Amino acid sequence: MIVDCLGLLLAVMVTAADVQDRDAAFPLLERLHRRFRKVTLVWADGGYTGKLVTWAQRQRRLTVRVVKRTDDMSGFVVLPRRWVVERTLSWLMRSRRLVRDYETRPEVHETMVLWSMTMVMTRRLARQRA
Repeated sequence: MIVDCLGLLLAVMVTAADVQDRDAAFPLLERLHRRFRKVTLVWADGGYTGKLVTWAQRQRRLTVRVVKRTDDMSGFVVLPRRWVVERTLSWLMRSRRLVRDYETRPEVHETMVLWSMTMVMTRRLARQRA
């Protein structure tokens, strides 16, 4: 899942459980690049280091900045930028269909994520108008 700085969904991709997140990031960044050409900086978790960073820079002109946890940290520490995706996931978990694995096809689950995010965004818009 890729979100903007407000936590609003930009791209989502659901894969099987045996696919590593780092491997799924390649087509997800490709999807992001196709839809939002002006995005140039992507903040990522420590698991996305390695050839993904160089590939994104060379192939898609995306700068992938990895936010890592240092070894001297103990317990729970909020890391900059990483909490934005976690917050979006908590918003989406309000939807009953996403709490359990009801869907058998990844495309259907992606659609349910998009539908749930649409509900989150429309509720915000409706609150602002009232």
